[in-house]
Amino acid sequence: MTRTLTPLLAALLLATAPMAHAASPAEAAAPAAAAAEEKVVYHINDSENAMLALRNVQNHLAASKGAHIVVVTHGKGIDFLLNGAQDKNGNPYEPVVQGLKDKGVDFRVCNNTLNSRKLDASTVIPEATIVPSGVAEIARLQAREGYVYLKP
Repeated sequence: MTRTLTPLLAALLLATAPMAHAASPAEAAAPAAAAAEEKVVYHINDSENAMLALRNVQNHLAASKGAHIVVVTHGKGIDFLLNGAQDKNGNPYEPVVQGLKDKGVDFRVCNNTLNSRKLDASTVIPEATIVPSGVAEIARLQAREGYVYLKP
């Protein structure tokens, strides 16, 4: 009986074992293509962390040149995208935001936050786009567009 099972076990193992193969040119290029299609959403709901988050975005772009980054803000996180906003040292945010926008980063501000704080859309810097809901925008980007979520 052992003699009968041994060839069967060997055949089963060979049939289920992963086969080693050389990568095709398309497979070899996959990491480069994946990097070019990298999509990341940064979530900011507190402007106390805004400058740190913007530095993270700058570093991310330096490491992944083809990355598409969207920064979504709501709550107190919108404050750095308002006209005249400055960090705790008096440095204006807008030049940093403009530099990132020039590199393809999208900035989105929650309209629900604007409404609840009775802020007019004109208070938002021109580099940012207003979306109906910040949290819904994050969910949409993740669920429908395949974005990776990062919260600095």
